[in-house]
Amino acid sequence: MEEKPIIYKRVLLKITGETFASTNKVLDFNKFGYVASIIERIRQRTKVQIAIVLGAGNILRGREVEGTNFDHAVADQMGMLATVINSLALQEVIEKLGNNTRVMSAISMPQICELYIRRRALRHMEKGRIVILAGGTGNPYFTTDSAAALRAIELKCDVILKASTVDGIYTKDPKKFSDAQKLDFVDYQTALEKGLKIMDNTAFALCQARNMPIIVFNFNQPENIEKILRGEKIGTLVADKNFYL
Repeated sequence: MEEKPIIYKRVLLKITGETFASTNKVLDFNKFGYVASIIERIRQRTKVQIAIVLGAGNILRGREVEGTNFDHAVADQMGMLATVINSLALQEVIEKLGNNTRVMSAISMPQICELYIRRRALRHMEKGRIVILAGGTGNPYFTTDSAAALRAIELKCDVILKASTVDGIYTKDPKKFSDAQKLDFVDYQTALEKGLKIMDNTAFALCQARNMPIIVFNFNQPENIEKILRGEKIGTLVADKNFYL
């Protein structure tokens, strides 16, 4: 049977930092290898342009200082540096598989990686390089969700693919409530009114303002990404209510 054509040509993949940790390891390189193999398969089969934003929750989260005397801005800066560690690790394993990558950081560190410059990032993607965007937005008080939304809009991506451990957005936490119902589509306003936790409010507002669609999907099923790229309704699509018109 003939494969469906690719409908998303340039995507931003957002992966939480917890993906790269295991029970007794902050950095589990087997997990990095698993993620790299998924990306390798997608690149080989679709040739889609890929930008990636990684969280750093496996190393440090800025919100961990809530309720302490630790300066929140400093904690966020530490978290931004932690995303660089994750990005370098992912770059290494992706390139071992034969793919060209570039780590581009919002924080200047020329001995380690490139500074994020929008036009340069676009050029890398046009040349088929996988661009890993590190350092968040370069500013404290903004999450990697905000960085993902900002970069997706700047780089004119067609969609944000938000990796999750469940197969979409539910009316309730499916791990706690057996009557939770999966939502195949949610428009921005409904998501706000119902308080659905998709991204932080700043990131979500950016996506809503610029009509950037978000697809939340189960990253534990590697075939899902290709199915999404070929237009199959996998996970939950968050977009303007006129998206299908």
